[in-house]
Amino acid sequence: MAGKRSGSKSKSRKPKKIKKRASAARKSKPRRSARPKSRTKARSKARVKSKRSTADSSSSIFASSAFGARFWQGASWGIAMIAAIIFLIRAFGGFSFGELALRGPTVWGYAALWGAVFVFVGLFEEFLFRGYTQFTLADGIGFWPAAILLSGSFGYVHLKNPGEGPIGAAAVMTIGLVFALTLRRTGNLWLAVGWHASFDFGETFLFSVPNSGIVFEGHLSNASLHGAKWLTGGTVGPEGSVFSFLTMAILALVVHRLYPARSSNPNPN
Repeated sequence: MAGKRSGSKSKSRKPKKIKKRASAARKSKPRRSARPKSRTKARSKARVKSKRSTADSSSSIFASSAFGARFWQGASWGIAMIAAIIFLIRAFGGFSFGELALRGPTVWGYAALWGAVFVFVGLFEEFLFRGYTQFTLADGIGFWPAAILLSGSFGYVHLKNPGEGPIGAAAVMTIGLVFALTLRRTGNLWLAVGWHASFDFGETFLFSVPNSGIVFEGHLSNASLHGAKWLTGGTVGPEGSVFSFLTMAILALVVHRLYPARSSNPNPN
């Protein structure tokens, strides 16, 4: 009897062990299912951080070095560019400065007015076409595809000007790509803003020629362009001249040499 009882006790102990293992396995199952939730949370946090970093980097292109050395360097390049184009057009007999259209305090008044206007234009257009929109698109399709798309839009918008044409729009697209190169190499837009503003100022006020097909009031002289369209740009102005494309190519090479590619460039795709 004792042997039978002991045998029955030993047999009854085995199911208890099996029950304990089964309950332990059930308890461990929720822990395994918790891992994917933590991963999805981590991924969502990473996406939010990437969006924030894109917004922060796009805003920093203006916040850093506002109106500092890069702006004034760009301003000097813009004046040098339009002066070189006008000089080359004049060398081929296509430009006459004419008599002064403004005198006395009026000169300084219009100079200050157009200076302020074109700084605003430079800020607005550069931020619109190479600021937040550039960073957002570059995050999805890459820096240069985004730059080409936005520079094409930049040229297309200028076609709405009364005297603008396809060659002028192509020139605007090309300078947009050069400005995108300055963003790529310097990390901010201040070089492009200064360049953009001073070029428009030189065209409109100093040399008194059409600016993207528009002749504005309050220019310095009664200048005139005369000759073939390939030389003068016709109604477009010097932007449509063959020398405009030449000077843009030279200055793009200057940017390439002065500002080598950096590993920390914005959206290096």
